[in-house]
Amino acid sequence: MSDSPNAFQDLASALKDRSATVAVVGMGYVGIPLAEAMLDAGFQLLLFDIDERKAHDLNQGVCYLEHLGAEVFEKLKQSDRCRASANEKDLAEADVYILCVPTPLGEHREPDLSYVVNSARMVGRNRKPTSLAVLESTTFPGTTRREFSQALEAGWAESGRAAANPGLFVAYSPEREDPGRKSHKTKAIPKLVGGLDQESGSLALALYRAAFEEVVEVSSAEVAESAKLLENIFRAVNIALVNEMKVVLDELDIDIFEVVRAAATKPFGYMPFWPGPGLGGHCIPIDPFYLTWRAKEVGASVRFIELAGLVNTGMPERVVSRVGLALNGAGQAVRGSRILILGLAYKADVGDTRESPTFELFERLVDLGADVDYSDPHVPEMVPVRKSDRRLDGIEISPPVIASYDCVLIATAHSCVDWGQVAEHARLVVDTRDVMRPWRHEMGERLFMA
Repeated sequence: MSDSPNAFQDLASALKDRSATVAVVGMGYVGIPLAEAMLDAGFQLLLFDIDERKAHDLNQGVCYLEHLGAEVFEKLKQSDRCRASANEKDLAEADVYILCVPTPLGEHREPDLSYVVNSARMVGRNRKPTSLAVLESTTFPGTTRREFSQALEAGWAESGRAAANPGLFVAYSPEREDPGRKSHKTKAIPKLVGGLDQESGSLALALYRAAFEEVVEVSSAEVAESAKLLENIFRAVNIALVNEMKVVLDELDIDIFEVVRAAATKPFGYMPFWPGPGLGGHCIPIDPFYLTWRAKEVGASVRFIELAGLVNTGMPERVVSRVGLALNGAGQAVRGSRILILGLAYKADVGDTRESPTFELFERLVDLGADVDYSDPHVPEMVPVRKSDRRLDGIEISPPVIASYDCVLIATAHSCVDWGQVAEHARLVVDTRDVMRPWRHEMGERLFMA
């Protein structure tokens, strides 16, 4: 995408000798680990976020992502090669821009690229004439070449500089973060890169090779975009499979968790996936809808993927129905009952609530007339639920607190929760995560699997 014969060599040299300044745009679950990797590689860093509070916290070394640990934030603060800003004019200092911004779904489950487009326009307005822009946000194939590149060019035009767009190189490199996972550090996870052209791909390869142990270049940005979707749709489809099998096995009075463990003893041709109350996180609940939307654009059918999405999005409703059955068996109705949901985060041992199914569980139970509270040691305050602007403080559990509720609904299996205490004092437990298995026999009819 460059019209300047020297632009490629200039930027390649700056990447090779680490004199390039790298701006990481979006300092969340993806941006912070990436920034640490780029800092370790020796680059000058600009940590950018439109949220002024995040920029302030980064400059003060305040940890706002618990699962990463305070030492990461302190490391960024202490480095003389790193600073944070919420002022878009500071983006003019950078040679490389890596965008790690949200790609959520809209009200009707359509892709919302507003963060990508707005951030790219902002970079375009402020970038140096010779620069590399890389998108890491999960999206459908063609976004980098179409919406992302066009927004970069529109921003350049807004800046009032020359109409020509010299020295712009564009690539895509999907993030592969899994919050809370301890088995793989960011720099040890193989990195995919795909450029819009050969020069862009080569520069992106040089950038990431400086920071990651293994970098794999693919032939285009579209291949890299599609690979990211395949990774997560693979998980979504297999989770849907086991969720649907759970529905059948429940009716046959067969333990799905025992079945999955039994199947996992096969050393080849199988890998375990686990049922749950619904999908959470930024990728797995969202990515299938990004691909189905793009498929419709080109007139293709993706019935298998759409069906998996329907199965997974239907799980919260099934869990609520199981709560109703459990309460009914105890001689109570959902309306008027006091229910405590354990776990607001979408997965164990992190404070990440993005797309957590607990929000839907909460809303549905409230709609049915239940009095609902939640407890999550990693999420002390509940973000506003979708149907209201209210915020709730999580409660701290204790034997008297547990015993005061008609039903305890386990939505997240945090390891720091005293599950034995729950087993001893709860009147009724509905378990979606199989954490109460060790107490199954002693709890008897007080334990209901969902």
